[in-house]
Amino acid sequence: MPTHSTLQRKPFWAPVGLVAASALAAALIMALLAWLLVTAKSTTVIVVREVEMTSSGGADPALSPAGQSRAELLARMFGDAQLKNHVDAIYVSPTVGTRATAQPLAARLGTTPIVVPQDDPRALARRVLREHRGGRILVVAHGNAARDLAAALSGVSDIPSVLPTDFGTLYIVTVPRIGRANLLSVDY
Repeated sequence: MPTHSTLQRKPFWAPVGLVAASALAAALIMALLAWLLVTAKSTTVIVVREVEMTSSGGADPALSPAGQSRAELLARMFGDAQLKNHVDAIYVSPTVGTRATAQPLAARLGTTPIVVPQDDPRALARRVLREHRGGRILVVAHGNAARDLAAALSGVSDIPSVLPTDFGTLYIVTVPRIGRANLLSVDY
């Protein structure tokens, strides 16, 4: 038969230890979540099509007056280097039109556009996201390459084709570190 002293040997510190361990685990989980929220910056990629070109000029014509005006508008929209969240990098295709579209913005920011081939939108999307994680990037593409790049970045496959006369479409793709990308299409 058990004696009175063996029945009373319930550990007093066990419940206190369990509560302390649970509180410590909860505090560590909260710290991890807070760290993820603080460091989980989204990458914002602004994708535009080259602006209006002159009808003369051969295979690589220059910007028309309307195109020059639209390129200046892009520079005013994204070219304030004093802002904390200004455009960090500009990517263009090798065509004269994409380089001329980005030139006013690049001049305002004091940066040189990065010339890349845009025949593989998925590879370009991976490169932009890898090299500029958490940044803001402008990509000036030609024709439907803008739509294809926006689709590769966002995962949205049903973006309408760009008409040959439609120069004012701007895609803003926000790619979070955790979760799904968001796509916003704006006319400017």
